Parts: sequence; structure tokens; C-alpha cells
Amino acid sequence: MNPVAIVGAGITGLTAAFRLKEQNIPCVVYEASGKVGGVIRTYREGGYLAEAGPNAITEISGKIYSLVSDAELMRDRIYSNPAAGANYLLHHGRLVPAPTSIRKFITTPLFTARGKLRVCIEPFISANRSQDEENLAHFVSRRLGAEFLEAVINPFVAGIYAGDPSLLSVRHGFPRLYSAEQLHGSLVRAQVFGGRARRRSGEVPKTEAKKFSFAHGLQDLPDRLKDKLGGAVQLHTPILAIRDYGGEWSVEFPGDLSNSSHPSRLHSAVLLAAPAHRLANISFIAPNSPSNALATLSEIVHPPVASVVLGFRRSDVCHSLAGFGFLVPASEKRRILGAIFSSSIFCGRAPSGHVTITAYLGGCRNPDLALQSPEKLIAATLSDLRDILGVTGSPTFEHCSVVPHAIPQYNVGYARYKQTMERLEAAHPGLFFAGTCKDGISLGNSIISGHDVTRRIRACISRLREVPAKVA
Repeated sequence: MNPVAIVGAGITGLTAAFRLKEQNIPCVVYEASGKVGGVIRTYREGGYLAEAGPNAITEISGKIYSLVSDAELMRDRIYSNPAAGANYLLHHGRLVPAPTSIRKFITTPLFTARGKLRVCIEPFISANRSQDEENLAHFVSRRLGAEFLEAVINPFVAGIYAGDPSLLSVRHGFPRLYSAEQLHGSLVRAQVFGGRARRRSGEVPKTEAKKFSFAHGLQDLPDRLKDKLGGAVQLHTPILAIRDYGGEWSVEFPGDLSNSSHPSRLHSAVLLAAPAHRLANISFIAPNSPSNALATLSEIVHPPVASVVLGFRRSDVCHSLAGFGFLVPASEKRRILGAIFSSSIFCGRAPSGHVTITAYLGGCRNPDLALQSPEKLIAATLSDLRDILGVTGSPTFEHCSVVPHAIPQYNVGYARYKQTMERLEAAHPGLFFAGTCKDGISLGNSIISGHDVTRRIRACISRLREVPAKVA
């Protein structure tokens, strides 16, 4: 049997390959770049550790735990500092703890008395039963009020999605919120009565799930999976086209410019696990499907995001940094979207007597800013941190990284992209999609996506073994 082709060596593709190998299903992972892990990038220098992409994995499912265990990384795993649980929101120029209890909600300065009353009547707001897609801003204003949208949801969306709540789809970008209203008629009632269903599913609410990393950074996970997969991972191998032969698949690669033909390899199935903007450049050659069948995925918005990691002497930062970090509403007119207190969350992120802070810039709020020079990005970050955290002195460590196509935006109308993928899967057995463009944007979602798709691939391979394929 020919191996399964997996396009993309991000965490989704690596997870799927690792699980397929466990089931004795051969596979080959094709990665266009020279590294595995996708947006996961860890840098270490002089006692500092900088994460250029995500900073942690949220353990929302036992599938994540089992992957770390099976990859033999349990000894290197470190959970976030319990004392670093507080999140802050910038409000009128100062950091205010996000309320985590009824008492703190009552006393928080984030909302006026009228705004707090508006939140309290949420259980009495009728559910929206329309089939039309609703954007997140409208959904939150309708259920919780304009103040909650501005003070909490706007910065939250900027920090998680680097997105715009007036564009993001509730149904596709925040399916749990959508389901909560549809099933329970209220977000408050869903929180009270939805716990039993979550426990049955084995999933943990993100607000309760533990966050973890590894002693040497998140890069440890994709690197370990690559080591486990050995020669199955092929770097510097971009894909030019995939061809459906009705039971077999041909993967074609760029060849010699002097030769009109392209090298290719036959596979029993193909998993497309690369980012959507990469998949859009792959020609799709199959009966009854246009060669640009994947091109529509190029329309998915991926705003650029820059991460700036700065180290300081502890004595040069006035704020206690006792928390996870802070988020910035658009109304505050700052250049950073928010910042993470990296050395407060995980040990080993800064030398003794120093701290590490990771800030994010760009996204849908200010995409042009993310594409500025590292010097300008560091200067903008430092200016905001001086005002917000009382930073003095010069940084003792600097690292700047830009992802030109960062997080896919599940905006209103995203259903058509999912339908395109589902339609292609249905019409062409042996073709599969997984990853951030289909199953959610977080690292946890990506791991679960890679884990779950292997069940479908295994079922497909079982059918192929029963009926010998004929190559045209």
C-alpha cells in the first residue's frame, strides 16, 4: 500500500502522522519550509527564552495529554504558575483585573452601574433563532450590552484572534457561544447547565483548563514528533499539485525549469493540513472539479501579527507582573494588542533578577504596523510598556518576529470555505482537510484536529485494502 501524504508539518500534520504511524499506516509529511512546527518557534539566548508564536497549550482535552505522554515529553512539561492566573484589561490608561467572581464583577470599575445591570439581565434576553449569520459584536451587544463588548470582548478578540468582533462569525468563530444560546437560550444558563455535557465529552472549558509548555519551550513538541517520525518528514518539499486517480492520489512537486514534467509520487490518501493560504496555491486535478478548486481558500483573511519579546531587569519594571498578562481595547488607542508576562507564567524564561514580557502588534486592528521594521516594532512596544507597566531603563534582551499570514479569521460568511472543503472531501474519497482553517485556531484545537482526522483516514485505508485500487 502506498503511504498517506500529509501536506504541512505544523502541529496538526505532525500529530496525524504520529497517530497513523502508531496504527502501522505508513505516511509521508511534506513541508515546504526547513522547519517543523508551523507558527511554533522558540528562541533561547543568554538565559532568556522567547516564543515567537504561541506561548502555551491549553489542555482542553485528554487527547492533548495523551499526545504529550506518547511523545515521551511528560518529564519536560511544565504547567503555568498558579499565581499567574490574573488577567488584566487596560481601562482609561491603567490595568484593571478582569472580574472572575460575582463580587469582583460588582466592584470592578470596568463598567458603569448601568453596564453591570445590562449584563445581569442576560438570562432574560430572547435567543436569536434566525438562520442568518451574526457577527460577534452584534451578538455580545444584544446579549450583554455595549460596555461589555468594548471593555472585555474587543480586547479578548484582539488577543486571541488578532481579529475584529464586528467581522467574526459567532457560529463559526465561537461555536460554543452560538451553541450555548441555541441550546439553553442564555449564556448564563448554559454555564450552569452545560457542565454535565462537557464532563461527558471529556473536554474542559478553556476558562478552567490548565496551560502548559515545556522546559525548553513549545518547540520541544514538534521537534520530538519529528524525531519520532524519522524519515517520514521531508523538509524543503513544496507541493505543486495533487491529482485524484480514483482510489490513488498523485502528489506532484516543482521540477527542473528546463523540463515540462514534474516529479510525482503515488499515495493512498492525502491530508491537507497546511495553512489555507498555502493550500490555495496547490493545483487540484480531479474529474468534475476545477484545477483551482482550492483557490477560494486564498480569500480567508490572515492578518499579519508581530511578536516582540523584551527582557528587563526586574528593578526596571514598576508593575508586579503578578498575572498572565493584559489585553488592550481599541478605544485605548495603543499600538500593542496586549502583552504576556512570560517569566511570571513559566519558569526558565529569564535569568535571575530579570523578567520577560511578550507583546503582540498588528492583526486586523493595525495590519500595516506588524510589517514595520524590527526597530520600529520594538520602539512602539517599549513606548507602550513604559506607560502601562512603568518600565524604565533599556531592554536587556530583544527578539522580534513577524508572521505575515498569522491567524485565519472565521469571519461572517466563513461557512462557504468549510463547505468547499466538505464538498471536496465528499466528492473525492481519500482527500482530507484538518487544521486551523477547518477546526479552530488554537494549538489545542490543532492537536485535536490532527488526532481526530486519523480515524477517518484509517477507515478510508481499510476500504482501500478491501478493494484494490486501479490507477488510470
